[in-house]
Amino acid sequence: MIQGAVALIVLVVAAALPWIGAQTLALFGFSIRSDVLLEFGFNALILAILAQGWNVIGGFTGYASFGNAVFFGLGAYGVGIAMVQWGLSFGTGMLFGVSMAVIFALLLGIPILRLKGHYFAIATLALSQVMAAIISKIDLAGANQGLPFLSFLDVSFISTEAAFYEMALVVLAFATAVVFWLKRSRLGFGLIAIRENEDGAAAMGVNTTLYKVLALTLAGIFSAMAGGIYAYKMAYIDPDQVFNASWNVKMIIMAVFGGAGTVFGPIFGAVTLSAISDILASVLTNVAGLFFGVVIILAVLLTPRGLTDMLIGVKRCGLRYFINNIRATKL
Repeated sequence: MIQGAVALIVLVVAAALPWIGAQTLALFGFSIRSDVLLEFGFNALILAILAQGWNVIGGFTGYASFGNAVFFGLGAYGVGIAMVQWGLSFGTGMLFGVSMAVIFALLLGIPILRLKGHYFAIATLALSQVMAAIISKIDLAGANQGLPFLSFLDVSFISTEAAFYEMALVVLAFATAVVFWLKRSRLGFGLIAIRENEDGAAAMGVNTTLYKVLALTLAGIFSAMAGGIYAYKMAYIDPDQVFNASWNVKMIIMAVFGGAGTVFGPIFGAVTLSAISDILASVLTNVAGLFFGVVIILAVLLTPRGLTDMLIGVKRCGLRYFINNIRATKL
């Protein structure tokens, strides 16, 4: 009950960010332009949606997918093709992109989810590159030239940048609500059982193939929705941009950093690492990537189960929590 109340308060504060964010930060001595704050917020929300999607297949099910960027790209191209080539609305394009992601997840899931461990990870690693090569040959999708289209939201009471931010926030709230339900549902218990012992879960009557395909499909839906909003805001997409392997890396790091297999961990991870990355990029322009890597390494050593586990562990054990983690790595 308390967790739900806190989540609701955070959601309300996040929704009010376009109006009060810059002014509130100014009270604490931080001078940030409203448009810069909204750009950061939008990017962090998109990554949080992707991390939440990966959380379903990687955190709950235990299948470390490196191919979720393919769903992000399909969602982006669904919006692009529908709006540019067919003259349809953004909402229709979003439905088209999500439908493509669902179909792809269902067709791909049955054969590829029979693989386990590093075999599954390697098989999914090439998905984004293969799909990018396919899209680059399709004229309807703009081939190598990509798809430029008009990005405009007709809303009188809010700026365009703020509207995109609120759209991303709504999708993240929806994805988090689904994960919250999943953690307490029969499907969620089945996924956790698969993660802990797939053979044992099958012996207990869990339809492991069906559950894994459903998990991949849910991950695909969230990722495709993020891709659709991203494409609409950017107003231009090409295969290398939306099927880039860096999307896979970011969503995995952020989900694991925040706490894979938890409801709010991927959100904490996405917001925290996005903030650290942006601050380092502005302060240490040339070596930001190096210092960001150091932050990730320290996080893995000190909080191997993510920020969510760290908050609980520090409350119980204090600094001994970090000492125990360091000892566990046998450094």
